[in-house]
Amino acid sequence: MELAGIGDRAQRDPDGVALVDDFGRLTWAELAEQVRAVAAEMLGVASGDGERVAVTGENVIPTLVAHAAGILAGVGTVAVSRQLTAGELADLLVDAGAVAAVTGPDSVDAVTAAAGPARLRAVVVHDGHDGHDGTDRAPGRTDAPDVIPWADWTGSDRPLPDLAARPARPPLVYTSGTTGRPRGTEVRWTAPTPATAVAYAAALAARSGFPAGPHLVVGPLQHNGPLTCLRHLLSGQPVVVLRRFDAERVLGLVDTYRVTSSVMVPTHFSRLLALPADVRARYDVTSLRTLPHTGSACPPDVKRAMIAWFGPVLVESYGGSEVGTLCRITSEEWLARPASVGRCVPPFEVVVLSADNAALPAGEVGVLGFRAPADRGIRYHDDPAKTAAAYLAPDVFTLGDVGYVDVDGYVHITDRIADMVVSGGVNLYPAESERILAHHPKIADVAVIGVPDPDMGEALRALVVPGGEAPAPDELDRFCRTSLAAYKCPKSYEIVAELPRNAMGKIDKKALRRPYWDTERTISG
Repeated sequence: MELAGIGDRAQRDPDGVALVDDFGRLTWAELAEQVRAVAAEMLGVASGDGERVAVTGENVIPTLVAHAAGILAGVGTVAVSRQLTAGELADLLVDAGAVAAVTGPDSVDAVTAAAGPARLRAVVVHDGHDGHDGTDRAPGRTDAPDVIPWADWTGSDRPLPDLAARPARPPLVYTSGTTGRPRGTEVRWTAPTPATAVAYAAALAARSGFPAGPHLVVGPLQHNGPLTCLRHLLSGQPVVVLRRFDAERVLGLVDTYRVTSSVMVPTHFSRLLALPADVRARYDVTSLRTLPHTGSACPPDVKRAMIAWFGPVLVESYGGSEVGTLCRITSEEWLARPASVGRCVPPFEVVVLSADNAALPAGEVGVLGFRAPADRGIRYHDDPAKTAAAYLAPDVFTLGDVGYVDVDGYVHITDRIADMVVSGGVNLYPAESERILAHHPKIADVAVIGVPDPDMGEALRALVVPGGEAPAPDELDRFCRTSLAAYKCPKSYEIVAELPRNAMGKIDKKALRRPYWDTERTISG
């Protein structure tokens, strides 16, 4: 079996550390053997056209072994959230065409409950790692006849069929979206995707995207950003996986393993910066060479503090699971243009469109569209209607963001289309007042939403998380009006304990709006 960089590293450095998680580690020789065995078992259960194996996004070694085996054997894997209910899982498994699932203690009950409705042929259960974690906890419902212990797969001697003709099957991830049910999309780690699994694995191995050296995973392994560590692993570079985010443990792992890269979201940065100065000083982070961040806009003061601490290694990426990275900005560029997400990454080209789809000049705010070759555009799994809805014009798609491009080609995002508030017939963009209020010294976090207004239809309301003493509404109103026209400022302010965010750090605006509206429709009209 062609194991790409894993096989090469296993020959050159069989006893070197390849994969590390909270429970243990695998050498390159052990990893190569487990991937080969799991690939054979996957082909035994999911060899048909369109058949996939779901893998719950638990941050442990088996998750990455399963995905790597799927890539190398041409068996499509599906990254699914470890937090879904059985009903949600059943719908997703059917939609994805999954015929088997690999899961662990975080998700085993929901997966086994969903197995019947989804008509899974097998549920493979690990207990967090390839071995025992020192407790007497059984790894899920192993007494059920359709549940297979993970050790049966990793220790399998099932022969591999000829893989030369196996088609490439990139992993499938599900986008969160702002409206409607999530939809699947294949990861866009290469373009175009090679025809065969062997060629696809080789292409991924040739372009890790990260510098040589250990890569640290801190985000949930059902999301595209954290899953890019698979490319690094396939290139023959080690990966360290943190099961649950803990700020001091992150620093300790960077120091211990001399980590050179990771992918984070702004929430991670805030938690790292919240550590006492003496704790932060204990750990050496100078091994880091690049630290991409994504998921949501990073507060400027947080980003400056991280750059001052870690050095100019932060790289912001703007894009989506559907298409990959559209724009990128380095630390140095961002310090000069702190409101930008960077320039377009070839072959994408940015266009800004008005309400009637007319192209707008530099500096004018409109819907951000991106022109791309056919093989780089948005494609949703088995959903041509949603795919078509993402396009504003032939070969021009949008991720639903509003913004502008400056004269130097740097993209600036001012809001999402879904967040726009119509008040008295005037379009308001909450991000404008959010950006201003975020600089208030008494505000730790803020979100602005549209709430019902008997006169105007909707009005802006600011939900404020104080950083200490709660600021008075009139103080915030005066602060906002110093930078924005009065009609762009919130009409009301509310002090809240926290703002809901998803696993990738994005504020859940729909959840914030829901308590203020009588129906699921959380806009006026």
